[in-house]
Amino acid sequence: MLAQWFAAKADHPDALLFFRMGDFYELFFEDAEKGAQALDIALTTRGEHDGRPIPMCGVPVVSHEAYLARLIRRGFRVAIVEQTMDPGEAKRRGLRGPLPRAVVRVVTPGTVTEETLLEGARPNWIAASTGAAVAWLDVSTGVFGVRPASGAALAAALAARDPAELLLPEDRLADPLFAEWRARAVALPAARFRAEAGRRVLEAAYGVATLDAFGAFSDPELAAAGALLDYVRATQAGRLPRLEPLAREAEAATMAIDAATRRSLELDRTGPDTLLGAIDRTVTAGGARLLAARIAAPSTVAATIAARLDAVGFFLADPNLCETVRARLRGTPDMARALARIALGRGTPRDLAAIRDGLAAARAVQAALAAAFAAPWSVCR
Repeated sequence: MLAQWFAAKADHPDALLFFRMGDFYELFFEDAEKGAQALDIALTTRGEHDGRPIPMCGVPVVSHEAYLARLIRRGFRVAIVEQTMDPGEAKRRGLRGPLPRAVVRVVTPGTVTEETLLEGARPNWIAASTGAAVAWLDVSTGVFGVRPASGAALAAALAARDPAELLLPEDRLADPLFAEWRARAVALPAARFRAEAGRRVLEAAYGVATLDAFGAFSDPELAAAGALLDYVRATQAGRLPRLEPLAREAEAATMAIDAATRRSLELDRTGPDTLLGAIDRTVTAGGARLLAARIAAPSTVAATIAARLDAVGFFLADPNLCETVRARLRGTPDMARALARIALGRGTPRDLAAIRDGLAAARAVQAALAAAFAAPWSVCR
């Protein structure tokens, strides 16, 4: 068993190992010491290694998400090591010794999908930057974007997303441009940020021979987006979340607001005493995230602004229809995040029920709008 632990730890030296043993995830050695302190749980010992007691602590499998949440919020990465064979199957095969185990995922601040680890009303971005472009992805919903940016524009683009995790080439980690996010930064070898490799990663992810249908991307954009997807795939043991088409944001498409100005203006920090808190009357998690994203990165494109105003005007002109649609939407489950968990193989019956109920709500909204639907929504994104 210790040989399995050491093998997994060698592959994930920067993560705490949640090592499955029956009904518990156990932590050993330094992981146990860190985990016990962070979680305020008992630190015990189990056996010896090199003549010394092995520190150990554990959490129940049935309630491990609550402990994961506390660790992730404190900035830890956690590698989940599961038994990959049922004890009965191992016995039938005549296998002796510990059950086979493998790392099935690495939980990081930017790649969580569990409801208990996420704030429903806010996107959970993970971003990657080459210094000349930035890519961002919400693993929990599949929203995926990229844009060219450098200098102050890059800092503003990152401030707009406020990523939970930021991937950078090793040689850019000390760059003052990224000082605001250094505590959330993950340094990767510069070789992971290669344009051609990024193109191949994206083509494979979308199952296409060419990215032409997605638009024209610069080499820095391909490098950032490819490195981001490659990292996410590694944390999910080779899987990828459901991805929306990669959307390229033009350099001047949104207002550039740096982090200090955002704090001063109190645009979108958590709480009622912000612009977002004052105007948020959304009734679904997806709507709340969309509003938060629009406040964080206000559009500067006249046609986009006009389309959004037209859509607002459409509903203001018919208060009864507006209230009917809100009533149909109220309580709608978070389908986007349910779909993400299903795509990653972590779906539950509750997620399937969310899809069922969400589709039913969509049909009800469609019926309410059928007679009054107008063009603005087709272009309002």
